[in-house]
Amino acid sequence: MNVSKNRRALTMLCMAAAMAALVAVGSKIPDIQIPSPLGTNRFHLGNVMCALSGLLLGPWWGGLAAGMGSAVFDLFDPLRIMEAPITFVTKGLYGVVAGAVYFKGFKGKSNYVNEAVASAAAAVSYIAVYMIKCFLYNGLLVKGLAPDAAWIATLGKLPSSAFNGIVAVIFAPILGVALHKALKAAHLEAKPA
Repeated sequence: MNVSKNRRALTMLCMAAAMAALVAVGSKIPDIQIPSPLGTNRFHLGNVMCALSGLLLGPWWGGLAAGMGSAVFDLFDPLRIMEAPITFVTKGLYGVVAGAVYFKGFKGKSNYVNEAVASAAAAVSYIAVYMIKCFLYNGLLVKGLAPDAAWIATLGKLPSSAFNGIVAVIFAPILGVALHKALKAAHLEAKPA
């Protein structure tokens, strides 16, 4: 096998592992509980790191890093441990969409606007999938709520999900532009196939 292909694969694996760790830590920090009339929601920086994973690593490695880091976070929380496989898929989607829009749509051209649009597309897709998951899994299956009550409970999660998404759209591109510049200087830029 080609040495440069092996080096590239190893580099991407190491970068994905580092991003997965940042996603897991970002999902815990700052972990601010936001009270609402329909229950408590939380603010965290995990979504910023999920979007950043896609922006730096591309759709597949970025999706893997976002999904793995978020699932690891769930595995260490007794209240979320059963949702780890679902989280792997939903948060993985965050990285896949951010990476696909950035690398396929904008051809990996690093600037704030391109990375913000990719992050926004990822946030919107994640929020839609998360709302469906909250309705079907949390509302209907786990809590056994009637459909109307499940929708009301699901809509209670929308404000914090939207806030976390907006924070990701603002801050992931700032970090992305800076890190793309640094990775390019170090000849470590991702070039997904």
